[in-house]
Amino acid sequence: MSRRCELTAKGPQVGHKVSHSNIKSKRRFLPNLCNVTLMSETLGQSVRLRVSTNALKSVDHNGGLDAFLLKANIANLSPKAADLKRQIEKKKLAAAS
Repeated sequence: MSRRCELTAKGPQVGHKVSHSNIKSKRRFLPNLCNVTLMSETLGQSVRLRVSTNALKSVDHNGGLDAFLLKANIANLSPKAADLKRQIEKKKLAAAS
């Protein structure tokens, strides 16, 4: 399982651990990922995603999973989230017509 957010594509970064004597050694900064179940109001089903806490805050700020996915760039989404976005768009178009 990769350490990458399914909604924002946030992944590990590399940097230095700096000691008191200023010796630098490589380290990884891992994203704060949580397994969450989010509700899609358009589809009427819940979806399990591995999401960073920052993305979870953004989902809440944007008004839910559906609104966040409709605004999101499909290149940043995981295949599972991209498929979910396509399903939501399809359902919205069907409801509009």
